[in-house]
Amino acid sequence: MDEPNTIDDGLELSPEDKKRRNRRSVAIALGLIFLVALFYVMTIFKFGPELMNKPL
Repeated sequence: MDEPNTIDDGLELSPEDKKRRNRRSVAIALGLIFLVALFYVMTIFKFGPELMNKPL
């Protein structure tokens, strides 16, 4: 078969661009982790102790 469909426009990133892209990826990942933790904590606070006392 042919090569898999890839987009290669011949663009070479400079080391500075690679660092910037890496920092941006890390910032996005940290932001997502923060939001997941925030939603988890807010859910626990919203339901409170009733969450653990429901019948099985």
